[in-house]
Amino acid sequence: MRRYSKENTIADASHTGPRHVAIIMDGNGRWATQRGRPRLFGHHAGARRVREVVETCPDIGVEYLTIFAFSTENWKRTQVEVAGLMSLFRRYISKEARSLNQFGARVRFIGDRVRLDAKLIALMDELETLTAGNTSVNLTIALNYGGRDEVARATQRLARDVADGKLHPDTVDEETLPKYLDTYVLPDPDLVIRTSGEARISNFLLWQSAYSEYEFIDTLWPDFSREEFTRLCASYGMRDRRFGGVKK
Repeated sequence: MRRYSKENTIADASHTGPRHVAIIMDGNGRWATQRGRPRLFGHHAGARRVREVVETCPDIGVEYLTIFAFSTENWKRTQVEVAGLMSLFRRYISKEARSLNQFGARVRFIGDRVRLDAKLIALMDELETLTAGNTSVNLTIALNYGGRDEVARATQRLARDVADGKLHPDTVDEETLPKYLDTYVLPDPDLVIRTSGEARISNFLLWQSAYSEYEFIDTLWPDFSREEFTRLCASYGMRDRRFGGVKK
């Protein structure tokens, strides 16, 4: 893992870029505080940034984009902030559904929906159905998502199949569990980006990111730009990825 500074330059951007990029969108609250505004002001600014990143993906060869919108731990925030975020999610889905569909984005949601309200779940279902045939970019939104929670839920489903005789314990290996994860239809992320200067993964895609490359950048999410996203993806293409092997 390494930090990326805006001063880094890319000597040759022709290398193969990441197919799947996952982003921990951090820094909305600090961005708002720096401007003397409430934290929700920053969350609204961050939501507007998502569209620019999504629209950049096809231009730079990114087929899959996964964004961390709300974690299972975020329920610990104040009731006002949580309620504001849930309202923002409903508003974002309603407002952006048409443009996402027209752009050709296929939208999926991952995470545990049990704690989400019925109206939000209905909007999520509608957006997934509306965009199911789109192919320009696969946008996955992690909402009430936690990596440990995902693995626990996947293990429960796997255990039920074993108990029902659909799966033999001796056949369970590292290729089995991914079929029970929320992301079973997605490739593992090649590159994980975290904004705001924090250098931790915060329970995001724990199983899937075992061999992902990481970029921890100082930029707060509302300031994250198309140019910086493009630069980070180009930087990925310069890396020597051996997956535990030795370069010949």
